[in-house]
Amino acid sequence: MYEEKLIPEQNLKDSVLLLNKKDNVVNALKQKKKGDRIRFVDRIIEILQEIPAGHKIAISEIKRGDPVIKYGESIGVAVEDIMPGEWVHIHNLESTRARGDKK
Repeated sequence: MYEEKLIPEQNLKDSVLLLNKKDNVVNALKQKKKGDRIRFVDRIIEILQEIPAGHKIAISEIKRGDPVIKYGESIGVAVEDIMPGEWVHIHNLESTRARGDKK
């Protein structure tokens, strides 16, 4: 079970972008390393794995089959449980829109 931890502010690496208040992911504006911490509104989330710049980070628990919300809209469904701080990409997200790498 995910448990939020309060971490001193000087350890935070805030460089994420929330596009819509309904979103359950944010975009990393800079590469994130495992153990980095980001502040999201009133929460602090620890990064659980390396995440490339420009990629999505879960900010809430997303259960398998649940929608991944970005821009306030569903961009796909989780193909496995995703914890806050995890990288969200094609390995755990199945697009409900067209994907160029699948026929």
